[in-house]
Amino acid sequence: MLVVEKADPHAAQATALLRASHALMDELFPADDIYALSIDDLCAPDIHFFVAREGDRVLGIGALAERIGYGEVKSMFTDPGARGKGVAAAILRQIEDQARAVGLPLLRLETGTLLAAAVKLYMRHGFTECARFGDYQQNETSYYMEKTL
Repeated sequence: MLVVEKADPHAAQATALLRASHALMDELFPADDIYALSIDDLCAPDIHFFVAREGDRVLGIGALAERIGYGEVKSMFTDPGARGKGVAAAILRQIEDQARAVGLPLLRLETGTLLAAAVKLYMRHGFTECARFGDYQQNETSYYMEKTL
């Protein structure tokens, strides 16, 4: 059974998935176009970090960053061996539930133009393309999306 719960980004399996995510971003995108939060940044009080696990095995991660007037989806990543099992969808639902619980009216995210599966996931969950937001810099590899809650 898949369980999604709050967790510590410094826990071994969560850290391993974060490092795998960062390595993938480094492989696909120029350094200036990568906006991943560090493991330490994911421990900030305005960040809600989640893992999805089956038994003791962590299959995916994701976070909600509370911003003024909206929440931002951050650090979504699923272990390649667990893709297609609904892991990312379950984490995204938890992020949405957490955003509603803290009174956020809107979710936003930045993803990469080369991450077609991620874009499709977000679209299936009601996200639509939006303009650049926050501190993001103009580039050719970012794709911005949002969803009203």
